[in-house]
Amino acid sequence: MQLVVARIGRAHGIKGEVTVEVRTDEPELRLGPGAVLTTDPAGAGPLTIETGRVHSGRLLLRFEGVSDRSGAEALRNTLLIAEIDPEELPGGEDEYYDHQLMDLDVVTADGTEVGRITEISHLPSQDLFIVERPDGSEVMIPFVEDIVTEIDLEEQKAVINPPPGLIDDRAEIASSREEP
Repeated sequence: MQLVVARIGRAHGIKGEVTVEVRTDEPELRLGPGAVLTTDPAGAGPLTIETGRVHSGRLLLRFEGVSDRSGAEALRNTLLIAEIDPEELPGGEDEYYDHQLMDLDVVTADGTEVGRITEISHLPSQDLFIVERPDGSEVMIPFVEDIVTEIDLEEQKAVINPPPGLIDDRAEIASSREEP
């Protein structure tokens, strides 16, 4: 399975380094020296990481065969794609890769259908499941232990214990606001 792990930003300095926008929780594994990554657009790669370092809070990478600023600048906005084994699990307990959570059915503890995870939004404070409901509307579910009580990859479902108001129908919320 192919996953985007970074996007190349602007050139840094004159020796071919580039800034990267990291899109993986495991940059030391996916973006380490020697890693060979495919690219989008495909014509830019494959790229092999020669060196990497952090400078002023940003990850800088240098690729084999890119030794000057113009070569580095030509890679700007290129997506770096790693080949990931779909069965691979993250190191920590109760950790998941986004692709494992996509398309899971979301149900409440009593089995009530809520919808299907269509997107995962990574915010600074917490991650959110974007869930498409059966009627086509969306609801955002915070991916926190108090709300998402179980992830069952074998059954392809996420069980939630939503607080009041999180998944209530909009019509019910609107009508409750209209009452005196």
